[in-house]
This record gives sequence, C-alpha cells and structure tokens, in this order.
Amino acid sequence: MFGYMNRRIQDYLVERKRCRARLVTKDGRCNIEYGNVKYSNQLYFLADFWTTFVEIRWRFVLFLFSASFTLSWFIFGLLWYWIARNNGDLTWQNTTSNHIACVENVGGLTTAFLYSLETQTTIGYGGRALTPHCPGAVALIIIQSLLGAIINCFMCGVILSKISSPKKRAKTISFSDMAVISPKNGTLSLSIRVANLRKTLMIGSQIYGKLLRTTHTPDGETIIMDQVNIDFIVDAGKDNLFFVCPLTLYHTIDKSSPFFEMAVDTLHKQEFELVVFLDCTAESTSSACQVRTSFIPQEIMWGYNFLPIISRSKEGKYRVDFSNFSKVMPVATAHCAYCFHNIKGHHHHSRDGHDNQGFEVIEINDIPNVTMM
Repeated sequence: MFGYMNRRIQDYLVERKRCRARLVTKDGRCNIEYGNVKYSNQLYFLADFWTTFVEIRWRFVLFLFSASFTLSWFIFGLLWYWIARNNGDLTWQNTTSNHIACVENVGGLTTAFLYSLETQTTIGYGGRALTPHCPGAVALIIIQSLLGAIINCFMCGVILSKISSPKKRAKTISFSDMAVISPKNGTLSLSIRVANLRKTLMIGSQIYGKLLRTTHTPDGETIIMDQVNIDFIVDAGKDNLFFVCPLTLYHTIDKSSPFFEMAVDTLHKQEFELVVFLDCTAESTSSACQVRTSFIPQEIMWGYNFLPIISRSKEGKYRVDFSNFSKVMPVATAHCAYCFHNIKGHHHHSRDGHDNQGFEVIEINDIPNVTMM
C-alpha cells in the first residue's frame, strides 16, 4: 500500500513539475510572471484603464459595479444634505411655516441619501422633489444626472465587453490532448486534431505553430526561449480553412523540420514545447479570436494515428463521433525521420487499423488496439 501511495505522489510531483515547465497551458493561458517592474511603469495600467477593467476578474468587476453606484449615491447624498442644512430644511432646524425648502421632504441624512438614489436612478417616487428656489440645487441635480449616465454607460460597456469577449468563443474550440507522428501521403508527419464545437463557422481560420526550446549559439550565448516556426497544413492547404467539421492538421517532418533529428527512443528525452495557434473570426459576432494550446515531448506519440470520426449516415447526413476525438491506434511508422527517408521498410509498429476514405459509412465502435489519450 505504501508503495502504491509513493508512486501516486511521485506521479503527482512529476505532473506538477511538467505543468510548471509549460509556457502555454493546455487551455491557452500563458505561464509567465514579471518581476522588478518599476512603480512608474505600473501606472500605465491606470492610463489604459479600459483594458484593465475588461481584463480583471468578474469578482472585481461586480465589486466595482456595486461600489461605484453606492459611493456616488452616498457622495451626492452628502451634498444634498449640505444644501438642505444651509437652507435650513432639516427637521431639527425648526423651520417656520412659510419656509421654502430646496428639496421637499429631505429632513435628514437618510432622506438625502434616498433622494440621491432616486435622482440618479430616475425612480422618482414623488415624495421628495426639487423646488426651483435654489440655483445650487438645480446645478447639482444636472451634475448628478450627467455623472450617473456616464457611470451607467461605462459599467454596461465593461460588462458587455467581458460577456462578448473572444476568449469565451475560444472555449468552444478544442484541440486533441496528444499529437501523433505517423506516415501521411508518402511523408512522415506530426498530426494534431482540432474541432469547432459550435455549428457556426469560423471565418478566415489560419493555423501555425512555434517550437520553443533552449539553444546554445556558437558564440556561447544561451537563448532560453528560441522560437522556430512550425507550418501546419490540411489536405486543402494551409490558408482559409473550411472549419465546418473537425480537422487533422499535419506538419511534414523533412530536413528543414526541427523534428527531423528526433527518433522514437529520443523524443521523450528532448526539452521543448510545441505551441499551436489558431487565428480565426467568429461568423456570428465578427470578432477575431486566437486559440492556443501546447504539446510537450511526453504528449507526442510516435507511431500512432488518429481514429476516423467522420462518417456518412444512410440518410446522407455527415456524422461526427466525438467519442473517438482523442483515440489513436498504432500504425507502421519508421523509427526516425532519417530511417523513413533512407531505409525502406524500417518500421517500429505494425499497422492494424483501417481508413475512412471518402466518408464511407462505417462502424467505429469496435476497433482493435485503440489507445485513449
């Protein structure tokens, strides 16, 4: 039992270390922090206050929403109380019968606060009303009405911007948990799968990748985050993807690819991170968004291929089976990219699977040698 618990703890520590080592998490968040930022530079966040308000968490937005209205009501309530006191309208000031008040039925701090709230929210119960005998009170009600309208517009704009943020639309685009390396159209390719969970299309979709790793230059310089471009294509090309169904994206492993020098037994010993980007525009809102994910060497499976998930029913409708979205099967694959291009028949796995070419009607429930990622 103690051995089992020890293994579970070790696996947890390894997984935690692996998550900390990522620059981009699986859900697209950047794992980076800034240190030694000058105090004057932090004031730039206040100068760009609109972006700061939109990017803060919902709990702070709701707090600022409540605080801004409540504080404005209270401040203007104090001003109305001050006007009533200067005019002798308060209850304890023993007004005469022919006294003309600036605001009727405002005789204390509580009623002044209620009048401020009713004025700014345009409730107007009718119990408290402004009289035309105090020019200062007329000016104050104009100022409060304008300031209240500004606060309403600003806070509604912040909430609407957060609700319609492209980041929320990006949550409905999913990448496969693993990447696979297998032959594709006569070349060795690294493949990932991406799906749009909504039926609305993503317009102008473009996908690309960056390989992040630490390199050492001949001059002795160490580059902690060296970025290498990784091109991905689909069968129809790499620009303006027709993103109506899940797509499998391929990166050709040739001599110009950074994966060319890797092999099945050295891949998981490498230290790199493959970050994949998908830039697109939502058809329904016309808002541009970017979806990100990353793959570390332990999340790349050599000698496997994705199971088919698209089929056509007898009624002629296309069917997407998301239960196979993260399933793979072993295929005949060369031990390394060099072996694939130079040594014929040098394979690592035996092929045991079948294709779904032409979207034929197939049953994909019982497939042997299936691996769940």
